Amino acid sequence: MNIEQMKTVIKEIITKTDLTPCVVGHRGVGKSAGIIQACREIDLEYVSLRLGQMEVGDLVGVPFRDGDIMHWSRPSWWPGDDQPPTVVHCDELNRAQQEDTLQAIFQFVEPPAEGLLRSLHTHHLSKRHKVVVSINPPDGTYQVATLDRALIDRMIMLFVETDYNCWAHYAAKRELSGDVRQFLAGNSGMLARQGSPMELQVEPTERGWEMVSILRKNCRFPGDLEMEVYAGIIGKEAAITFMRWLADQKGRPLTAAEVLNQWPLIADRAAKQRDDIQAATVNDLITTLQAAPTLEQEQEANLVAYTAMLPRDLRFGFVKSLLKIPEVALAIAQDKYDSVVFDAIQIISREA
Repeated sequence: MNIEQMKTVIKEIITKTDLTPCVVGHRGVGKSAGIIQACREIDLEYVSLRLGQMEVGDLVGVPFRDGDIMHWSRPSWWPGDDQPPTVVHCDELNRAQQEDTLQAIFQFVEPPAEGLLRSLHTHHLSKRHKVVVSINPPDGTYQVATLDRALIDRMIMLFVETDYNCWAHYAAKRELSGDVRQFLAGNSGMLARQGSPMELQVEPTERGWEMVSILRKNCRFPGDLEMEVYAGIIGKEAAITFMRWLADQKGRPLTAAEVLNQWPLIADRAAKQRDDIQAATVNDLITTLQAAPTLEQEQEANLVAYTAMLPRDLRFGFVKSLLKIPEVALAIAQDKYDSVVFDAIQIISREA
């Protein structure tokens, strides 16, 4: 993506989630300037931490005693709870020259757990403030540290590249020299050349899929950027597969919500699902019912109707799983459902 696209994504993420975007790009492409511009456009204060120049004490503050208790003073850059909404930009994160500095900032760039605040040692950041990171790619041409997979897994990697049209728009807005702008209009290759591909160890993880889920629930990205954003969380291969799955409406398995709440409308579609697709629906139902086992009468009937439609072997396995959920077991074991579940229960009893 180019800088303008990066700004669009950054603004969406920091205004609607607590996730941490990390802008990855070669020198001079405009990472820091783009982040500053994004902050101005959504009226947020901006604080820059040049981590290559900082030590642990600059991050966690100076220790002092209050009686028998040790405290750490709040660093001067730390935005207070009563200050205007602020973006803390952890610039040059992988230029932190001391290992303990990188370890200290690790906690700060990690998105806060549900119900908690983002923290750094003993300091807690108000939810009104956000964190953004930027780095040069560790491709061997920069004096940077290699970020481990655990740290990468906690951020949304946004890969930014040189784009002449984007630069030309910026140059016109800043009223840069007309000679320079005219020259580059005919010699766009004279802008920064791309370095090596910006490959980082971005792979699918449980945390990554949760971040994708948060973005899908809260953010809206232009179609051409959505896959790029997801690729910066779960890797390109998984992102492409996921986006193809989203586009393939006919091939998607029915969800537990559809089976429980819309059975008359989707019964024909359920009957036509392949066994592997059917298994995905069954797994979703089991997971959903384990989390929320209480069923309305209509949902109960829809569940049994779906069970009756399943192939014999799949039905037995499904009923066996349902019987392990006490509330659901009581519902499907009623006499009126014997024609559907009785055979399965008999076989399960013999196995026991």
